Amino acid sequence: MYKKVVSKAPGRVCLFGDHQDYLGLPIIATTINNEIKIQAKKNSSNEFKINKKDLGLVDIIPLNKEFDKDESDFLKIALNVLRDYDCIPKFGYDITITSTIPINSGLSSSSALIVAWVNFLLTTFTNYEITSNLLAEISYRIEVLEIGGSGGKMDQYTIANGKTIYLDTITDNIKTFDHNLCDMVIGVSNQSKDTQGLLKILKENASKSIEIVNKNVSGFSFKNIKNINLDECLEFLDENMKPYFRAAVGNYKTTMDAKYEFQKEQLNIEKIADLMNIHHNFLKNDLRITTPEIDDMIDIAKEFGSIGSKIVGSGGGGSIVCLSKDRSASSKIVDELKSYGVKDAFIANLGKGPTINYE
Repeated sequence: MYKKVVSKAPGRVCLFGDHQDYLGLPIIATTINNEIKIQAKKNSSNEFKINKKDLGLVDIIPLNKEFDKDESDFLKIALNVLRDYDCIPKFGYDITITSTIPINSGLSSSSALIVAWVNFLLTTFTNYEITSNLLAEISYRIEVLEIGGSGGKMDQYTIANGKTIYLDTITDNIKTFDHNLCDMVIGVSNQSKDTQGLLKILKENASKSIEIVNKNVSGFSFKNIKNINLDECLEFLDENMKPYFRAAVGNYKTTMDAKYEFQKEQLNIEKIADLMNIHHNFLKNDLRITTPEIDDMIDIAKEFGSIGSKIVGSGGGGSIVCLSKDRSASSKIVDELKSYGVKDAFIANLGKGPTINYE
């Protein structure tokens, strides 16, 4: 029985593979050193008393209750799910949740909170050997399978592993890369995004376009990407469907090219940056998930020294990530973005995996 527990989990930046994981296609993502922090102090009640400090919200979760399946609070849903792992809290905690991850900005603050929450519960109330994959599997079940989110596995698996990873979203196989990236400048727009609504539309249209091509093009497979005749495939799609298929193929190829580069002993950051720019163009021109503000932020970053920039997250707002090899250029990009009037801008370092401390 621990009197105090501190559980942390990092934010996530998708480098390659936005709008790919829900199609069963791979991604490359990394963590940043901005974190969600759960501070828990044992109390004498049979309740979790939750203080979401950054949001100014307070909630009380009774421990002896099973929550309805239509419950949307994943902190409560997690308690239902963890019963399957014999994780049943026997005593309460006063819990304060704080974050240095910008909220609703494409940096996976919600997934980070779920991973940190699951880690806290498993550590405090079970004797499980807690692995990265276990945290990822449970967190994915809570956020996507139980609540019905439209996203894929990228967020939970990246955050739980705490490294730059390549994730095969079909097999869940992970390859980690230990390269030190250059500066990552994060720019946060003023526009909140409708994550689930946008993901639902994009997922439906992309899936439909792939289904049509599969029915009409013999032998079509993403695994045979080099031999895909894009023009032939596009002939079977109407004008509304073509951009979704073109983006799926283009983004997949770009992700695989990036994987090839990351596997090299020496990372060619200029090549990674070029591929990032290609990836962003598919997101902007085919999936059309950028906004005028995001477009301006990308232009500012390029003007003041970014070698590669892209939108991060589901789109319709959110954030951008910019690669910069020069710290003075990185600082200049931050200053110019702030002068433009963004919600926030900062230089991010590589993060680490979930951590937990207790006494």
